[in-house]
Amino acid sequence: MKKFKLAVFISGNGSNLQALIDTSKSSDCPFKIELVFSNNPNAFGLARASQSNIPILILDHKAFKTRQEFDATLSKKLEQINFDLIILAGFMRILGKEFIKKYENRIINLHPSLLPKYPGLNTHEKVLENKDKFHGATVHLVDEGLDTGRIIGFSKFKVKKHDNYDSLLAKTHEIEHKLLPKICSLIATKKIILNKDNILINGKSDQKSKEINF
Repeated sequence: MKKFKLAVFISGNGSNLQALIDTSKSSDCPFKIELVFSNNPNAFGLARASQSNIPILILDHKAFKTRQEFDATLSKKLEQINFDLIILAGFMRILGKEFIKKYENRIINLHPSLLPKYPGLNTHEKVLENKDKFHGATVHLVDEGLDTGRIIGFSKFKVKKHDNYDSLLAKTHEIEHKLLPKICSLIATKKIILNKDNILINGKSDQKSKEINF
């Protein structure tokens, strides 16, 4: 079986990368990780990739004068890699318009909130501050806005009275580690199709709910 090829972008610990690595080791997994890229030379996720013999690419964004120069260099490097989809898994750098346009509908991001609620940072604090009943994680297509791309799927959990920042963080990580591999598998098997104008889920584009259950 021909495997669907992922390029995973990280900036830090890489726990979601590890979830993808663990899933990919199953013989019936429809995807493989072709490359792990980081803008942070000290990202622990790079060690995770190396331990699994996954090729790595490092471009320290601090070495570039402009965002455009960084994006252009990264784009040229990626042209040498055969991949189907870019996964932003804890990648803490905003990609420029030209880069996003070049890989339109081929970049997805994992975000720790139930989008469109709470784009950007400090999502767990905002959930507590606003006394939300639910929290979770969302996978979405990347566009030029901050976490504004079309939603592919999400998973949620009920916020309990005793929950605090640490417990919300742990519960969100637990969901993320299931959600991202699940979404990647569904895309790899064409049960989710990312079109220019719509997202097809099991052949339908009128899904009222994109909640992913495990």
